[in-house]
Amino acid sequence: MKTKSDMIIKLTLPTPFPVGDVNVYLVKGDRLTLIDAGPKTAEALAALKSQMEQAGYRIEDIEQVILTHHHPDHVGLLDYLPQSIDVIGHPFNAPWIMQDELFMKAQKEFFLKLFVEFGIDERMLPYLAQFDSSMKYACKRNLTAGISEGDSVPGMDGWHVIETPGHAQTHIALYRAEDGLMFGGDHLLQHISANPLLEPPMNGGERPKPQVQFNESFESLLKIPISRVFSGHGETVEMPHELIRYRLKKQEERALEVRAFIKEKPMTAFEACQTLFPHLYKRQMMLTISETVGQLDYLEAAGEIKGHMAGAQKIYT
Repeated sequence: MKTKSDMIIKLTLPTPFPVGDVNVYLVKGDRLTLIDAGPKTAEALAALKSQMEQAGYRIEDIEQVILTHHHPDHVGLLDYLPQSIDVIGHPFNAPWIMQDELFMKAQKEFFLKLFVEFGIDERMLPYLAQFDSSMKYACKRNLTAGISEGDSVPGMDGWHVIETPGHAQTHIALYRAEDGLMFGGDHLLQHISANPLLEPPMNGGERPKPQVQFNESFESLLKIPISRVFSGHGETVEMPHELIRYRLKKQEERALEVRAFIKEKPMTAFEACQTLFPHLYKRQMMLTISETVGQLDYLEAAGEIKGHMAGAQKIYT
């Protein structure tokens, strides 16, 4: 007799990204469900096919895909899956996974304006193209149905949705209270801390503050019993609450490091980024500025530093 955890099959697919392989999961519930889909590469497709065959399935057997979030390494292979399958995720996924033209244009304008506020040297603005280049590994697919906080997960009896923004505004986790199992996407990874990533506001208004969101999402997970987290990269997390507390502690330590050099000298976000990542910021502009601004947002929300506009730039003191 199979236990419920035997109904979950982990598939590991290669990616072209520094993070390395991505985990997707085949779940044998009321419907054959794939949790996330991997990047759009021939290598990932071949790995998905062969590992599914080893488990006794074909790609054509998949009835639905549930997305933990919209990043290319989690959605790209949707383009190679049958059009008949349902694609389910947070409603915010829709313009991302379709690569809606107006949305992508507005996003670029949002970042150009934001980068001026951060004090980024104009000569660095072309590095924004690095962000665009990753989208070739994403997909152009419609979202069939949206699921949000508290919703039951279609085709997966006993599972429900917990919204976990921070790494992405679209990010959700799937949780089963009966045994405390969770599909955590990239929210909680055993071997690395996932980046809080800057994104445009999805419903208008102010820009989201991803590090603050990340911490709020972590705090909410500490309030529920979680036995194991099937994560988007690396090994399964066996002691989730312990790891969450560790991540919160390390993030606060990093924030205090940022506060120390802000107190020495007022800085723009870009100057803080250069101080924090002197050798990396040119190669990984989006990741490093997102991490830096995340710490600045956290410190500002905690009243540890203050930000004020000086012309078009924001200065932190």
